[in-house]
Amino acid sequence: MDNRAIIQKSIDFIEVNLQAEITAVELAEKAGFSVFHYYRLFQQATGLPVMQYILRRRLLHGVYAMKQGSSKTDAALRFGFDTYAGFYKAFCREFGATPSDFLESSRAKCPHRIDITKEENMTITHKKAAQILQNWNMGDEPLTDIYYEGTGNRNDNAYFVGERYILKYTCNFGKLKKHIEVSNALQSIGLLSAVPVLTCDGAEYIRDGEVYFYLTRRLPGKQMVAHSFGEGNGRFVGEIIGQLHLALRKIEDCVNEADLLATVKNWALPRAKAVLNLSEIFCEEYLNTFSALYPDLPRQIIHRDPNPGNIIRDVDQWGFIDFELAERNARIYDPCYAATAVLSETFGQNNDKWLAIYRDIICGYDSIAQLTELEKEAIPYVILANQFVCVAWFSEQEKYQEIYEANKQMTKWLISKFDELCKV
Repeated sequence: MDNRAIIQKSIDFIEVNLQAEITAVELAEKAGFSVFHYYRLFQQATGLPVMQYILRRRLLHGVYAMKQGSSKTDAALRFGFDTYAGFYKAFCREFGATPSDFLESSRAKCPHRIDITKEENMTITHKKAAQILQNWNMGDEPLTDIYYEGTGNRNDNAYFVGERYILKYTCNFGKLKKHIEVSNALQSIGLLSAVPVLTCDGAEYIRDGEVYFYLTRRLPGKQMVAHSFGEGNGRFVGEIIGQLHLALRKIEDCVNEADLLATVKNWALPRAKAVLNLSEIFCEEYLNTFSALYPDLPRQIIHRDPNPGNIIRDVDQWGFIDFELAERNARIYDPCYAATAVLSETFGQNNDKWLAIYRDIICGYDSIAQLTELEKEAIPYVILANQFVCVAWFSEQEKYQEIYEANKQMTKWLISKFDELCKV
């Protein structure tokens, strides 16, 4: 058995026994290692010392229990604290916010089961991040967690560094390289972009073991939030995606070629059909029409993830962040994805209002990057293609069960509104 599998057994044991006393000695004995060697293996696998990992899991479960209705004192006692005051102090130290602030900002999610054998799980400690930041002479800058304003989810791959910078990290060098190339290309033609800040040695990134780190400046403005969408926001989003696409046409290809049709046909639709109980007739009609439309849709480099949280808006400026998923694909994928991302954040609150936002996004895009008649016909099929991909992907990720359930309901609703989607 390899060491990651052994540490995974420890993680599973910890998760089941968070309400009991757990010691590093006990865990090391179960794993068959000395305490010293076990400490080193655990931190290599998870990014955190074992006792800090346990503390973090107890705090997350405790605050989620409060969200579910437990009193503060009961939740604290249940997860190993003598008093709520002790829980409160530990929580503030670990997350930089009070439990109440955490709850009010919708960050208290059901803690997902960690599986280091399947996922890219990197918990980079503040101490480790500070060491890495020495490469930019910023080791003394304060570090704070980043949360997506629209969903309250924590960004697991980045920290704010002071007021002006962001430190990002990934194990996927391909994604890093893609973001750097696209961001540099956009900056070269005058667009606001999160390009890497060079290290003291003039490098764009730092490699530490299997993890790559890079620093960017924070773009001026704030992330857009779907919940605050008012009149004109949808059209604005469509217009700036159109402007982004005009800019992306000017840069040389530095991304992979994607085939949305093949993805839907060979994986996403069969998977979605099973979990959504879609009829054979519907699936056949959908696939036949989409197969006829897709080959002739205009293709170019696209952002691939233009959700509101990746759009920065200032008084007289705008910009996009995170080009790690950029690819060459049907260009209408981006405005369609933006529309469904807005629905995902607001689903069930006023769905009919979303239909107007959806049309505004498409109209805004069309006003900048004129749509062909074929593209207008294909839009509802691309909308559903995106949802089939989301449902299929989330169905295989234990970490995102809440989002998975929401996307299943979204997809069923969008299918029921298919005729309305055709009215653009």
